[in-house]
Amino acid sequence: QVQLVESGGGLVQAGGSLRLSCVASGSIYSMNVMGWFRQAPGKQRELVGVITSGGSTNYADSVKGRFTISRDNSKNTVYLQMNTVKPEDTAVYYCYVNVNTGRGVYDYWGQGTQVTVSS
Repeated sequence: QVQLVESGGGLVQAGGSLRLSCVASGSIYSMNVMGWFRQAPGKQRELVGVITSGGSTNYADSVKGRFTISRDNSKNTVYLQMNTVKPEDTAVYYCYVNVNTGRGVYDYWGQGTQVTVSS
C-alpha cells in the first residue's frame, strides 16, 4: 500500500504563485510516473501535467508556460509550481503516482488539495 500526502493548496490572487507538494510513502520499490490532475466544480478530472522517472514532462495546453512539475526521487516527492495563476485554475488538485511496489504496478491518488484563485 502507498500513501500520498499533499500540501500547499490555498487561496491566491490572480497573477500570483503557489507551490503544491505531494509525498509518497509505503511499499515503494520504484516510482514511475508522477503528476497532478485537477477537478473544477461540475467538470471532469483533467490532466495538469506528469513527469517520468527520467524527468520528461508533459503538460496540458492550458498550463504550459505557467506551471512546472518537478520531482525529488530521494524523497518520493512531486511538486507543482504554479505561476501566473488565473481564476480558471481554481480546482481541487490531485497528486497521482504510478508505483512498482515489488508485487505489481499500481496507480495511487492523493486526497486532493483545494486551490482557489481570486480575481
